Amino acid sequence: MLRIIKWLSVVSTIGMVFILLGGALVTKTDSGMGCGNSWPLCNGQLFPSDITPELIIEYSHRLVSSTIGVTVLLLAVLSWMVIGHIREVKFLAFLSVFFLVLQGLIGAAAVVWGQSDFVLALHFGISLISFASIFLLMLLIFEIDKKLDANTLFIRKNHRIEIYFLTFFTIIVVYTGALVRHVNANLVCGSWPFCNNSAPFAFAEYNFHQWVQMGHRFIAGILLIWTIAFFIKVFKNYRNNRIMYWGWVSTLILIISQVLFGALIIFTQLNLWIALLHAFFITCYFGNLSYFILLSYRSANQENEVPVRNKINVSAEAKNEI
Repeated sequence: MLRIIKWLSVVSTIGMVFILLGGALVTKTDSGMGCGNSWPLCNGQLFPSDITPELIIEYSHRLVSSTIGVTVLLLAVLSWMVIGHIREVKFLAFLSVFFLVLQGLIGAAAVVWGQSDFVLALHFGISLISFASIFLLMLLIFEIDKKLDANTLFIRKNHRIEIYFLTFFTIIVVYTGALVRHVNANLVCGSWPFCNNSAPFAFAEYNFHQWVQMGHRFIAGILLIWTIAFFIKVFKNYRNNRIMYWGWVSTLILIISQVLFGALIIFTQLNLWIALLHAFFITCYFGNLSYFILLSYRSANQENEVPVRNKINVSAEAKNEI
């Protein structure tokens, strides 16, 4: 049974990456209404007859989402039953299903009734949380913690808090990036890093779409600087712990790649493959952060258990003296 769960976790994790990239592809190719306002059927048909590129993209995304939805549900149920005794498994199983269903409902509502761009921009972030939950489940199932000796890692409280805030800030960056796509603000600025490099501070001339684009660039730049600054702290304090050190080396590489490919979107005039890689790197980056959230949570539990053990030991010593 455990072998089946392992395969389900791998398929579900990879499938969620395809769902995330597929959703980005639907948005970037303006294929959201490729099946009309019909859901779950396409133009009211199970096998649509009037085939268009937009229909193929939208319907393929729905089919992949439906298939992976089944594997995620099976993974959650079997994980709950077989390895539910492992801390965090039940919580992650619930999160993976809940947010996957939620993103599906938002997508369906957008097709049938329509949604504002600000609501649709939530879609990618919700899918990202579902992906992170499934990714963490896979790591637990394959016992990556034991292989990397993660139990010996203790993350200090101030660093744990910073990881929490960094993750929350990443969700904001992801939301603004999705908003850029949904309001078609990808190419409203012809230059990079400024909207117009010849007049970098001409903020009064910005229209709404340029404010959305530059707002995303600004907070993405903060995320890059913040990640670099935190990596320096990791290098100083955890350089001898390979899971912390190499984990943050890969996290730093991912955020640098994400920013570079964001710039390449402008230089290549929204090349589709560049745009999809841009989404892929932030997905992997968020997956790394999620793992460090898990490790931080365990460190917090470890810290809380120490005073309890000390109190028990003191009580035992006092009893022996009596």
